[in-house]
Amino acid sequence: MAKVDILVPGLLPAKSVETLRGLFACHRLEGHVGVDAIPADVAGRIRGIARGGHFPVGRDLIDRLPALEIIANFGVGYDGIDLARCAERGIVVTNTPDVLTEEVADTALGLLLMTVRELSAAERHLRAGRWEREGTYRLTPATLRNRTVGIAGLGRIGLAIARRLDAMNVPVVYHTRSPKPGVPYRYYADLIDMAKAVDTLIVVLPGTAATRGAVDAAVLRALGPDGILVNIGRGSVVDEPALIEALRSRTIHAAGLDVFADEPRVPAELFDLDNVVLLPHVGSASVFTRDAMGQLMIDNLTSWFEAGKPLTPVPETPWPAKA
Repeated sequence: MAKVDILVPGLLPAKSVETLRGLFACHRLEGHVGVDAIPADVAGRIRGIARGGHFPVGRDLIDRLPALEIIANFGVGYDGIDLARCAERGIVVTNTPDVLTEEVADTALGLLLMTVRELSAAERHLRAGRWEREGTYRLTPATLRNRTVGIAGLGRIGLAIARRLDAMNVPVVYHTRSPKPGVPYRYYADLIDMAKAVDTLIVVLPGTAATRGAVDAAVLRALGPDGILVNIGRGSVVDEPALIEALRSRTIHAAGLDVFADEPRVPAELFDLDNVVLLPHVGSASVFTRDAMGQLMIDNLTSWFEAGKPLTPVPETPWPAKA
């Protein structure tokens, strides 16, 4: 039987690409290329997309592929895919939940500790020889011992972060669109109200039109001068100019960021601040977890083409399929 033709745009782990090539007729699309780079005869045969590296899948690409049935996304977040057009065309979109939950939660806790206790700054102090010349690094003004953490977005990853904070005896509250049944943490319907009640805010929200700029100047003011912001969700959720100003003016104490609005471009103003910790979007970046994500992406494709059923479809696109 002939292999199904799929498009493979963006960056994926080498192991995943190798597996895809064994199962499908793969057509790679890398870098910032236009849809016209896909030959017309190939475009007409493409039935699936294995999408990596936040490669934009807009209306122009979707409409270039008349036989497209499924877009299997590498990652939990699937912003950058035109979901409305996929729904109009009856194209199913899948993502890779669960397999990266624990890794990202680990990263969130690591970033929180780095920010609160200034661990990366303390390491730079040592590496520069300043411990020997000037003495030990300063006592950090912040600690987790007297803090309450508000989690914005209590999905799988948010709950995994909360479990870790429970083990560390750090009180947790949360904000989502609606209360989570069976959750032991206090719920806040309004993000500003939660920010007023806590001194640490961990953002785990997806990047959507509804969440864009949700953490704005008002939220940062409510968090206050002892406040610490950690973002491991999507960069678009935080108003970056407002955050830079809040850090400069000490409206909040510090921030730890793993995501940014225009990756991989990070605002130069953040580099000049000594009260922010910056990571290059490494939340799920271990070989173990990225391979597991790739396998789930592949499993979604094989399940669709062999059984007509996606394993982890996103809610915005049509599944179950209409009769």
